[in-house]
Amino acid sequence: MTNVRSHKGKAPQLGERNWIDPSSVVIGDVKTGADCSIWPMTVVRGDMHQIRIGDRCSIQDGSVLHITHASDYNPGGYPLTLGDDVTVGHKALLHGCTIGSRVLVGMGCIIMDGAVVEDEVIVAAGCLVPPGKTLESGYLYVGSPAKQARPLTDKERTFFKYTAANYVKLKDEYLAESAS
Repeated sequence: MTNVRSHKGKAPQLGERNWIDPSSVVIGDVKTGADCSIWPMTVVRGDMHQIRIGDRCSIQDGSVLHITHASDYNPGGYPLTLGDDVTVGHKALLHGCTIGSRVLVGMGCIIMDGAVVEDEVIVAAGCLVPPGKTLESGYLYVGSPAKQARPLTDKERTFFKYTAANYVKLKDEYLAESAS
């Protein structure tokens, strides 16, 4: 696949049963878990630091996942890490941040360097999470900059695994169609 390529001797390592859309690009030090999907026009660029994506993650159309390299200004830099069962909405920008497990990142979100989104968080569409900010587990966050809006409901907490499983099913359909 020419859309999955190495950089400086580091090649992406894709987990089992991944769907990488032919129009997306995955470059460099990127490792995905099992059952992940990277949808059309998405860029996952681990060219100057590492990107780690857990199991059953879905990165929606037009998203950009990148890092911050190590320098005198940023000793150690900022890798990008996603836990398991993360759904990243269309046109999200994740840059050098840490996303926990069972997280929904809404469409058009921007999550910046050093920000931490703990487990079981909904980041509403259009949010800006500034550098270094932590979003506490169990809450909905809204706005720009993102602010804690309210605790998640029990129904919302069950949605994380539902939406992850739904995208696993959809990517399986794409894999089956591409194999035939």
